Amino acid sequence: MNMKLSVIIVHYNVPILLRNCLDSLQKYIQDLDYEIIVIDNNSPDNSWKNLINDFPTVRFVGSDENGGFAKANNLAVKLAVGEYVLLLNPDTEFEGFYMNEILNFADQQEKFGCLGVRMHDSEGKFLPESKRAVPNMINSFEKLFIHLKKNNQKSYYRTDILEDEIAEVEVVTGAFLLIRREYYLKFGGLDETYFMYGEDIDLCYTLLQNGLKNYYYGKASILHYKGESTVKDKIYLERFYGAMQIFLNKYYRKKSPLKFRLLSMGLKLKHYFAIRQLK
Repeated sequence: MNMKLSVIIVHYNVPILLRNCLDSLQKYIQDLDYEIIVIDNNSPDNSWKNLINDFPTVRFVGSDENGGFAKANNLAVKLAVGEYVLLLNPDTEFEGFYMNEILNFADQQEKFGCLGVRMHDSEGKFLPESKRAVPNMINSFEKLFIHLKKNNQKSYYRTDILEDEIAEVEVVTGAFLLIRREYYLKFGGLDETYFMYGEDIDLCYTLLQNGLKNYYYGKASILHYKGESTVKDKIYLERFYGAMQIFLNKYYRKKSPLKFRLLSMGLKLKHYFAIRQLK
Protein backbone atom coordinates (compact mmCIF):
# COMPACT_ATOMS: atom_id res chain seq x y z
CA MET A 1 0.00 0.00 0.00
CA ASN A 2 1.39 3.40 -1.00
CA MET A 3 1.79 6.11 1.61
CA LYS A 4 -1.07 8.61 1.45
CA LEU A 5 0.39 11.75 3.03
CA SER A 6 3.68 13.49 3.69
CA VAL A 7 3.55 16.42 6.12
CA ILE A 8 6.33 18.93 5.42
CA ILE A 9 7.32 21.40 8.13
CA VAL A 10 9.99 24.05 7.59
CA HIS A 11 11.23 25.16 11.00
CA TYR A 12 13.12 28.26 12.07
CA ASN A 13 13.77 29.03 15.71
CA VAL A 14 10.39 28.16 17.24
CA PRO A 15 11.09 24.78 18.92
CA ILE A 16 8.30 25.08 21.52
CA LEU A 17 5.71 25.79 18.84
CA LEU A 18 7.14 22.99 16.71
CA ARG A 19 6.71 20.56 19.61
CA ASN A 20 3.08 21.62 20.00
CA CYS A 21 2.53 21.23 16.26
CA LEU A 22 3.98 17.71 16.22
CA ASP A 23 1.94 16.75 19.29
CA SER A 24 -1.23 17.90 17.53
CA LEU A 25 -0.40 15.91 14.41
CA GLN A 26 0.19 12.72 16.35
CA LYS A 27 -3.01 13.29 18.31
CA TYR A 28 -5.33 14.03 15.41
CA ILE A 29 -3.98 12.16 12.37
CA GLN A 30 -5.13 8.60 12.86
CA ASP A 31 -5.92 5.56 10.71
CA LEU A 32 -3.74 7.00 7.95
CA ASP A 33 -0.41 5.98 6.47
CA TYR A 34 1.63 9.17 6.67
CA GLU A 35 5.07 10.61 7.40
CA ILE A 36 6.34 13.86 8.87
CA ILE A 37 9.48 15.57 7.56
CA VAL A 38 10.88 18.56 9.47
CA ILE A 39 13.48 20.73 7.76
CA ASP A 40 15.32 23.09 10.09
CA ASN A 41 16.51 26.20 8.23
CA ASN A 42 19.74 26.64 10.19
CA SER A 43 18.10 27.99 13.35
CA PRO A 44 20.50 29.89 15.65
CA ASP A 45 18.84 28.05 18.55
CA ASN A 46 19.68 24.35 18.27
CA SER A 47 17.21 23.26 20.93
CA TRP A 48 14.99 21.83 18.17
CA LYS A 49 17.36 18.85 18.18
CA ASN A 50 15.96 17.90 21.58
CA LEU A 51 12.78 16.91 19.76
CA ILE A 52 14.49 14.14 17.79
CA ASN A 53 14.35 11.61 20.64
CA ASP A 54 10.84 12.66 21.63
CA PHE A 55 9.44 12.11 18.13
CA PRO A 56 11.27 9.03 16.81
CA THR A 57 8.89 8.56 13.85
CA VAL A 58 9.51 12.09 12.56
CA ARG A 59 12.29 12.62 10.02
CA PHE A 60 14.39 15.63 11.04
CA VAL A 61 16.73 17.21 8.51
CA GLY A 62 19.09 20.01 9.47
CA SER A 63 20.21 22.52 6.85
CA ASP A 64 23.57 24.28 7.06
CA GLU A 65 22.05 27.42 5.54
CA ASN A 66 18.80 29.34 5.54
CA GLY A 67 18.00 29.35 1.85
CA GLY A 68 14.42 30.43 2.38
CA PHE A 69 11.00 28.85 2.78
CA ALA A 70 10.60 27.75 -0.84
CA LYS A 71 13.98 26.06 -1.11
CA ALA A 72 13.51 24.11 2.11
CA ASN A 73 10.05 22.87 1.11
CA ASN A 74 11.29 21.81 -2.31
CA LEU A 75 14.07 19.79 -0.70
CA ALA A 76 11.66 18.10 1.69
CA VAL A 77 9.14 17.22 -1.02
CA LYS A 78 11.89 15.47 -2.97
CA LEU A 79 12.53 13.32 0.10
CA ALA A 80 8.82 12.63 0.62
CA VAL A 81 6.97 9.57 -0.65
CA GLY A 82 3.32 10.41 0.05
CA GLU A 83 0.69 10.71 -2.65
CA TYR A 84 -0.19 14.09 -1.17
CA VAL A 85 2.11 16.56 0.53
CA LEU A 86 0.91 18.99 3.18
CA LEU A 87 3.01 22.12 3.59
CA LEU A 88 2.50 23.10 7.22
CA ASN A 89 3.93 25.91 9.33
CA PRO A 90 5.55 24.94 12.64
CA ASP A 91 3.50 27.60 14.42
CA THR A 92 0.22 25.82 13.70
CA GLU A 93 -1.79 23.17 15.53
CA PHE A 94 -4.42 20.74 14.28
CA GLU A 95 -7.77 20.92 16.07
CA GLY A 96 -9.66 17.84 14.98
CA PHE A 97 -9.74 14.40 13.38
CA TYR A 98 -10.37 15.79 9.89
CA MET A 99 -7.36 14.80 7.80
CA ASN A 100 -8.98 11.68 6.35
CA GLU A 101 -12.08 13.70 5.50
CA ILE A 102 -9.97 16.31 3.72
CA LEU A 103 -8.05 13.69 1.75
CA ASN A 104 -11.29 11.96 0.74
CA PHE A 105 -12.58 15.31 -0.49
CA ALA A 106 -9.40 15.87 -2.50
CA ASP A 107 -9.64 12.39 -4.03
CA GLN A 108 -13.17 13.14 -5.24
CA GLN A 109 -12.22 16.30 -7.13
CA GLU A 110 -11.52 15.65 -10.79
CA LYS A 111 -9.05 18.51 -11.23
CA PHE A 112 -7.74 18.97 -7.69
CA GLY A 113 -4.97 21.54 -7.42
CA CYS A 114 -4.51 22.40 -3.77
CA LEU A 115 -6.48 23.00 -0.58
CA GLY A 116 -6.34 25.21 2.49
CA VAL A 117 -8.39 25.29 5.70
CA ARG A 118 -9.85 27.90 8.05
CA MET A 119 -7.18 29.50 10.24
CA HIS A 120 -7.50 31.55 13.40
CA ASP A 121 -4.98 33.15 15.72
CA SER A 122 -4.40 32.51 19.44
CA GLU A 123 -7.25 34.88 20.31
CA GLY A 124 -9.70 33.03 18.09
CA LYS A 125 -9.71 35.71 15.39
CA PHE A 126 -10.24 34.43 11.85
CA LEU A 127 -7.23 34.95 9.58
CA PRO A 128 -8.49 36.29 6.23
CA GLU A 129 -5.48 34.98 4.27
CA SER A 130 -7.10 31.54 4.63
CA LYS A 131 -8.99 32.28 1.38
CA ARG A 132 -7.80 34.75 -1.21
CA ALA A 133 -7.98 35.81 -4.83
CA VAL A 134 -5.06 36.16 -7.23
CA PRO A 135 -3.75 39.75 -7.01
CA ASN A 136 -5.13 41.97 -9.75
CA MET A 137 -5.49 45.69 -10.33
CA ILE A 138 -8.58 46.24 -8.20
CA ASN A 139 -8.08 43.91 -5.27
CA SER A 140 -4.39 44.78 -4.96
CA PHE A 141 -5.21 48.47 -4.69
CA GLU A 142 -7.88 47.64 -2.12
CA LYS A 143 -5.47 45.56 -0.05
CA LEU A 144 -2.67 48.10 -0.21
CA PHE A 145 -4.60 51.26 0.53
CA ILE A 146 -8.24 50.82 1.44
CA HIS A 147 -8.67 47.73 3.66
CA LEU A 148 -12.42 47.69 3.20
CA LYS A 149 -14.43 44.94 4.87
CA LYS A 150 -16.95 44.02 2.22
CA ASN A 151 -19.40 41.15 2.28
CA ASN A 152 -20.84 39.30 -0.69
CA GLN A 153 -18.19 40.74 -2.97
CA LYS A 154 -15.14 39.07 -4.44
CA SER A 155 -12.40 41.05 -2.72
CA TYR A 156 -8.78 39.98 -2.28
CA TYR A 157 -9.71 38.15 0.92
CA ARG A 158 -12.78 36.52 -0.65
CA THR A 159 -15.30 37.95 1.81
CA ASP A 160 -17.99 36.52 -0.47
CA ILE A 161 -17.19 33.06 0.98
CA LEU A 162 -18.27 32.21 4.52
CA GLU A 163 -15.57 31.23 7.01
CA ASP A 164 -16.98 27.70 7.49
CA GLU A 165 -17.85 27.14 3.83
CA ILE A 166 -16.30 24.73 1.34
CA ALA A 167 -15.69 26.51 -1.94
CA GLU A 168 -13.37 26.99 -4.89
CA VAL A 169 -10.88 29.79 -4.35
CA GLU A 170 -7.85 30.98 -6.21
CA VAL A 171 -5.27 31.23 -3.44
CA VAL A 172 -4.74 29.52 -0.08
CA THR A 173 -1.89 30.01 2.36
CA GLY A 174 1.38 28.10 2.58
CA ALA A 175 0.81 27.72 6.33
CA PHE A 176 -1.49 24.79 5.39
CA LEU A 177 -1.38 23.79 1.74
CA LEU A 178 -2.35 20.31 0.59
CA ILE A 179 -1.32 19.28 -2.93
CA ARG A 180 -0.63 16.10 -4.85
CA ARG A 181 3.10 15.43 -4.76
CA GLU A 182 2.96 14.56 -8.47
CA TYR A 183 1.71 18.05 -9.37
CA TYR A 184 4.05 19.78 -6.95
CA LEU A 185 7.03 18.22 -8.70
CA LYS A 186 5.56 18.53 -12.19
CA PHE A 187 5.13 22.30 -11.90
CA GLY A 188 8.44 22.91 -10.17
CA GLY A 189 7.24 23.32 -6.59
CA LEU A 190 7.64 26.66 -4.89
CA ASP A 191 9.55 29.28 -6.89
CA GLU A 192 12.87 29.72 -5.08
CA THR A 193 13.16 33.30 -6.33
CA TYR A 194 10.98 34.08 -3.31
CA PHE A 195 12.91 33.87 -0.05
CA MET A 196 9.79 34.17 2.08
CA TYR A 197 6.20 35.25 1.35
CA GLY A 198 4.46 35.19 -2.02
CA GLU A 199 5.55 31.72 -3.05
CA ASP A 200 2.19 30.24 -2.01
CA ILE A 201 0.33 32.75 -4.21
CA ASP A 202 2.62 31.88 -7.10
CA LEU A 203 2.10 28.14 -6.72
CA CYS A 204 -1.69 28.50 -6.49
CA TYR A 205 -1.69 30.69 -9.59
CA THR A 206 0.44 28.14 -11.45
CA LEU A 207 -2.05 25.39 -10.65
CA LEU A 208 -4.92 27.54 -11.95
CA GLN A 209 -3.04 28.31 -15.14
CA ASN A 210 -2.69 24.58 -15.74
CA GLY A 211 -6.43 23.93 -15.52
CA LEU A 212 -6.59 22.74 -11.91
CA LYS A 213 -8.91 23.94 -9.12
CA ASN A 214 -8.01 25.17 -5.65
CA TYR A 215 -10.26 24.81 -2.62
CA TYR A 216 -10.96 26.41 0.72
CA TYR A 217 -12.17 23.81 3.23
CA GLY A 218 -13.78 25.85 5.97
CA LYS A 219 -15.18 22.86 7.86
CA ALA A 220 -11.70 22.20 9.27
CA SER A 221 -9.66 24.71 11.26
CA ILE A 222 -6.14 25.13 12.58
CA LEU A 223 -4.64 27.42 15.16
CA HIS A 224 -1.93 29.64 13.65
CA TYR A 225 0.36 31.61 15.92
CA LYS A 226 0.90 34.01 13.05
CA GLY A 227 4.38 35.43 12.61
CA GLU A 228 5.89 34.04 15.81
CA SER A 229 9.18 33.24 14.06
CA THR A 230 9.29 36.58 12.24
CA VAL A 231 10.62 39.87 13.57
CA LYS A 232 8.68 42.77 12.02
CA ASP A 233 11.72 44.86 11.07
CA LYS A 234 13.17 46.44 7.95
CA ILE A 235 14.39 43.08 6.64
CA TYR A 236 10.91 41.62 7.06
CA LEU A 237 9.38 44.53 5.13
CA GLU A 238 11.92 44.16 2.32
CA ARG A 239 11.13 40.47 1.98
CA PHE A 240 7.36 40.97 2.18
CA TYR A 241 7.08 43.77 -0.36
CA GLY A 242 9.91 42.29 -2.40
CA ALA A 243 7.90 39.08 -2.77
CA MET A 244 4.94 41.01 -4.16
CA GLN A 245 7.26 42.75 -6.61
CA ILE A 246 8.60 39.37 -7.78
CA PHE A 247 5.04 38.27 -8.51
CA LEU A 248 4.33 41.45 -10.49
CA ASN A 249 7.59 41.12 -12.43
CA LYS A 250 6.81 37.51 -13.29
CA TYR A 251 3.18 37.84 -14.37
CA TYR A 252 2.43 41.49 -15.20
CA ARG A 253 5.56 43.18 -16.58
CA LYS A 254 5.13 41.86 -20.13
CA LYS A 255 1.46 40.89 -20.07
CA SER A 256 0.03 44.15 -18.66
CA PRO A 257 2.67 46.93 -18.63
CA LEU A 258 0.27 49.63 -17.39
CA LYS A 259 -1.02 47.50 -14.51
CA PHE A 260 2.57 46.55 -13.72
CA ARG A 261 3.70 50.17 -13.44
CA LEU A 262 0.72 51.25 -11.35
CA LEU A 263 0.88 48.31 -8.96
CA SER A 264 4.67 48.60 -8.64
CA MET A 265 4.27 52.26 -7.75
CA GLY A 266 1.65 51.34 -5.15
CA LEU A 267 3.93 48.72 -3.62
CA LYS A 268 6.82 51.16 -3.37
CA LEU A 269 4.62 53.75 -1.67
CA LYS A 270 3.23 51.21 0.80
CA HIS A 271 6.73 49.89 1.52
CA TYR A 272 8.01 53.43 2.09
CA PHE A 273 5.28 54.30 4.59
CA ALA A 274 5.69 50.95 6.37
CA ILE A 275 9.40 51.66 6.91
CA ARG A 276 8.61 55.13 8.22
CA GLN A 277 6.25 53.61 10.80
CA LEU A 278 9.14 51.57 12.21
CA LYS A 279 11.03 54.72 13.19
